[in-house]
Amino acid sequence: DTHEVFSDKLRFIFIELPSFNKEEEECETDFERWIYILKNMETLNRLPFKARKAVFEKLEKIVDIASLSKEERMKYDESIKVYRDNLATISFAENKGLKRGREEGLKEGIEKGLKEGRKEGILSVARNLRSGGMSVEAIAAATGLSIEEIEQLD
Repeated sequence: DTHEVFSDKLRFIFIELPSFNKEEEECETDFERWIYILKNMETLNRLPFKARKAVFEKLEKIVDIASLSKEERMKYDESIKVYRDNLATISFAENKGLKRGREEGLKEGIEKGLKEGRKEGILSVARNLRSGGMSVEAIAAATGLSIEEIEQLD
């Protein structure tokens, strides 16, 4: 209303996705790859460019999670909560033990126990997701376990 500049540090850039006409093999920069993915997200069977940068692998995991049904998403979120609670408990115990300056043998025992506990926590989350009917591929993306490890959980 006053026609005064709100902020000289704030600016908006609008991108018209329909105007972007490059094909997958024509994308040369990460910016072009992002725009290509955003424009074609609904029709892609696989996410391109993931072999080139880790950020595109992470985007694929996000897309997998976003495509879950409401019930699957609730089960996934609950499993992640349990997993993160386990990690927080383990981290607290690890930090507490290390601060007390225990001898080296105890430290090695704690590290071994933590490693086994983390693995068991991940397996527990995977079992919960599997029993909830989530696909093996989505569980693998969420937990980092191999498809073979997940199929052996039955």
